[in-house]
Amino acid sequence: MNTTLRSILAAALAAGLIPYGAAFAQSAGCTVSRDAGARQVLSCPGGVTVTAEAGAAYSLVDRNRDGSPDSASLRRKAILVDVDNTQHAGGFQVVTPQAIAAVRGTQWAVDVAGGQTSVLVVRGSVAVRRPAGEPVLLSPGEGVDVTAGTGPLVVRRWPAPRAAALLARLGQ
Repeated sequence: MNTTLRSILAAALAAGLIPYGAAFAQSAGCTVSRDAGARQVLSCPGGVTVTAEAGAAYSLVDRNRDGSPDSASLRRKAILVDVDNTQHAGGFQVVTPQAIAAVRGTQWAVDVAGGQTSVLVVRGSVAVRRPAGEPVLLSPGEGVDVTAGTGPLVVRRWPAPRAAALLARLGQ
């Protein structure tokens, strides 16, 4: 991306003309659409699909420059990540202020609000840890709430109403 285009995108982002995640999604090789709930749905090369809640503050990163994002940075609200491990090699991670959630191939939701990151696994398994700390492994239906600190992370089976409420925000 040349300097002029980067400047134009930065100005459009600052003015609120382009949703935060959209510009970064385009640079990560993804196509962006909207669903009926005003959520962004990003279809990316390599079997990665990201659904972002309206107003989510996130960006996608293609660290190895293979044309498919391998990481998301999430600062506010929720995203649902679906990684098809038959198409996507090398895993995928979501980095928030409180946690890092990493997988090889699965579907999971990550929500950032009020100084806490919540992770819920829909399919597959996800390793979650603080930036400095030991990981816990989540299976389908399990979640963890991560706050600042050093205490152990507690994996819990999420009650159906809590899981349904988060997934409904993401069009599921």
